[in-house]
Amino acid sequence: MQVDKEICMHCGACVGACPNNAIFLYETFIEFNQNCINCKLCIKVCPVGAISEG
Repeated sequence: MQVDKEICMHCGACVGACPNNAIFLYETFIEFNQNCINCKLCIKVCPVGAISEG
């Protein structure tokens, strides 16, 4: 998954939607770890469309 840092609002919606706790929200960026199973729930819940497949 890729995050467009220009439009990400750091709202945390993606973190809450992740069933594997694979997304970490820091002050200035979001990071995915190896637990990501590409379920794409984070893409669906992002209110600004900042997350895409990458």
